[in-house]
Amino acid sequence: MTSFTTRPEILGTFGVVTSTHWIASSVGMAILEKGGNAFDAAVATGFVLQIVEPHLCGPGGDMPAIFYSKKKDKVEVICAQGPAPAGATIEHYTSEGLNLIPGDGLLATVIPGAFDGWMLMLRDYGTMSIRDILEPAIYYAEEGHPVLAAVSATITRLGGFFEKEWPTSHATWLPGGSAPEPNRNFKNPVLAETWKRVIAVAEAKSGRENQIEAARDAFYRGFVAEAIERFVSTTAVMDASGARHKGVLNANDMASWRATVEAPQTYDYHDWTIAKTPAWGQGPVLLQSLALLRSLDLAAMDPSGPDFVHTVIEAMKLAFADREVYYGDPSFAQIPIEYLLSESYNSERRKLIGEGASLELRPGRVPGYNRQFDVTMAMLAEMSGKGTVYEPTMSHLRERRGDTVHIDVIDRWGNMVSTTPSGGWLQSSPIIPGLGFALNSRAQMFWLKPGLPTSLEPGKRPRTTLTPSLALYQGRPTMVFGTPGGDQQDQWQLPFFLRYVHHGKNLQACIDMPLFHTSHFPGSFYPRTSSPGEIMVESSVGTSTLDELRRRGHKVQVADPWTVGRLTAARRDMDGLLRAAATPRLMQAYAVGR
Repeated sequence: MTSFTTRPEILGTFGVVTSTHWIASSVGMAILEKGGNAFDAAVATGFVLQIVEPHLCGPGGDMPAIFYSKKKDKVEVICAQGPAPAGATIEHYTSEGLNLIPGDGLLATVIPGAFDGWMLMLRDYGTMSIRDILEPAIYYAEEGHPVLAAVSATITRLGGFFEKEWPTSHATWLPGGSAPEPNRNFKNPVLAETWKRVIAVAEAKSGRENQIEAARDAFYRGFVAEAIERFVSTTAVMDASGARHKGVLNANDMASWRATVEAPQTYDYHDWTIAKTPAWGQGPVLLQSLALLRSLDLAAMDPSGPDFVHTVIEAMKLAFADREVYYGDPSFAQIPIEYLLSESYNSERRKLIGEGASLELRPGRVPGYNRQFDVTMAMLAEMSGKGTVYEPTMSHLRERRGDTVHIDVIDRWGNMVSTTPSGGWLQSSPIIPGLGFALNSRAQMFWLKPGLPTSLEPGKRPRTTLTPSLALYQGRPTMVFGTPGGDQQDQWQLPFFLRYVHHGKNLQACIDMPLFHTSHFPGSFYPRTSSPGEIMVESSVGTSTLDELRRRGHKVQVADPWTVGRLTAARRDMDGLLRAAATPRLMQAYAVGR
């Protein structure tokens, strides 16, 4: 019997693209139709998402990608998470009167990584020219695109602030003094001109790879970097601290940085191997959760019932507690990830999953890390009880914070890409004059207390929440998936994956099922708050599940149906059949394919 789904699971053999906006998915498919591969399609899709979802990503943001290259027969990660600038020291920020890095403005900015990551992917794994890839984004920036209601609402809410404090943003997002109405055509001609100028610089060189390198130079060592330094070094802007600050990013920081290709972190779960980013991202949290759940009979549980929700939530609380103590940039700290994923460690941690909801943050103690444990816990105790952090896209959030987009692509040759671009939101930072885009605010994920893996330090990558996924079935690259959602990204991917593995439902059915998450642990975004024991659950799980979760001690916040999570996924079967799906939530993500 076929389960009812909100949309069909897309099937084909030529190619599939799924992303958080229908226009971007269509652009990616058009690239495949023109003979491009999955990498070409992912890059083009990513640049279009910067135009059509500017409250969720932008050219000044960041981008991790996890992918399988058929030619290399290898799963790899691109880290396009820019590090802290040379001037980003704890001493400088505390001298500005700060004890937390603001969630917006210029002090929150690290080196923008997305552009270099996209160019690295295009050069080494793609086949098309930079003109081919950028022309769709230029079209929608120059000719316009229908404004999402969420974009219109964000601009409307910030219009007064932009006019008073960020006039360059006011000029870009409220042309003529008014916010764009939902579904009206909106243009960003200045950004279109920036990309045209990048193409002109690139095409002064001969050869595809030389042109891509020239584009990277134009952004990081040319006119783009120069414009960024001019603005950041001379302009003090209002931020969430309630004061005006200049930034510390400069052209030298940008010139000396490049995106990198790395090996993924993996974990074997039954017949599957899950590949994630290393611990400079939160990706290993999903792996730790699987390690905790591995010996439990999840298949016997109702996938929307209280046993399933409670068990998964409690496992995630334990995994995220370890994230707070141990994760960070492996180039600056020893991360005990193999110990955290070991069965000996998790067999003891698993015993902490009881019948009732835990209300304390309970990281495990790792031998040799006692001081780090104690310092972290003392700092977090000072932060406790200050409120709740929710996922930034959803309607229940009213703070000035952006979020993320996601892309999954598989082509007819078997190449597959999962990527979660973010940052550079229209609400994160003022528009850079002459460029048409804003910088990121990823530095807010650092702490201003020394001695931690996540302490602010020049050259260090912030522990990003961005966490795309790739799954191998019996050693064969099979599925890519992910979602926007800040700290909730792995919290939504985990039940999706578990339901897919244990309950025999297709991609779309798993995406459609009720979602849930917890804000039990400290949030990664300013003001870094938490709400112990609190969970948010879509009401579609049913009143009996909600009542039982409350009886077990969970502080249940009920979300309306179809308001939590923005999952997309794609799969390649052994016989070459391709599948794809996208969430119906917010009515804008779409999967396409043939």
